[in-house]
Formats: sequence, structure tokens, C-alpha cells
Amino acid sequence: MLTDRQRALVRETWALVAPIAPTAASLFYTRLFELDPSLRRLFAHADMDEQGKKLMQTLAVAVASLDRLDALVPAVEALGRRHVGYGVRDEHYGTVGAALLWTLEQGLGDTLTAEGLEAWAATYGLLAGVMQRASAQAKAA
Repeated sequence: MLTDRQRALVRETWALVAPIAPTAASLFYTRLFELDPSLRRLFAHADMDEQGKKLMQTLAVAVASLDRLDALVPAVEALGRRHVGYGVRDEHYGTVGAALLWTLEQGLGDTLTAEGLEAWAATYGLLAGVMQRASAQAKAA
């Protein structure tokens, strides 16, 4: 579970990311593919500008919903189930998390404190866990 402070830090830092969303998305996917070049195949037919917009929109909704996680969970579970069909495996979640945190560090520089980074790591861990559980259930069905 996230603390009030973690939710506040994520919201505050997201407010700084939103104006640079296209740059942040580009940084994210560049880093993702550096960390695991095999992931490029999952995006072989994707318009990466559009994919970046979807990523930023998804993050915006998640950040806006941090105080209402019960309402957010069904959408995150659905996202996890859809990702099974895209070929996403459990080990990819760690790579995505690393790319996300790196992107935040690059995009926000010194304005992202260690506490803020920890808040994002906790937030990502929580949401990725929901996605992974839904993914596992979808695979078992």
C-alpha cells in the first residue's frame, strides 16, 4: 500500500513530467530497448509516437487515481490481461520499472529526490504486481 506522502510525491513529480511527456516517452522507450533489445519485437508494428502518447496517458490516469486504487485496479488488471496477448512476460516488468525510474531521473534531474524516486518505485511495484497477477490468471484460464 502507498502512504499519503508517497502518493503526494508521485503527483507532484508527475506534474513536472506532464509538460515534457513526449520527451519522457522517447527517453523511456530508448532506455527500455537499451536494457532489453529483444523487447523491440513487441513494438515492431507500433507507431512509437502513438505508443508514447498511450504510455503517458496511462501514467496520467494512474497518478490521478492513486487516492482511489479500488477504482483503478480493474483497469490495471485488464491491462495486465491484454499484455499477455502482446507477449509480455514476468521478467519484462522489472525492465519496464527500471526504464521508468531512469526516465524520471533523466527528465526531472535534481528535482526528483531519493524519496520521490522511492515513491515512484513503490507505485510502479504496486501496479505491476496487479498486472502480473491478472496476467498469471489469464494464462491459467
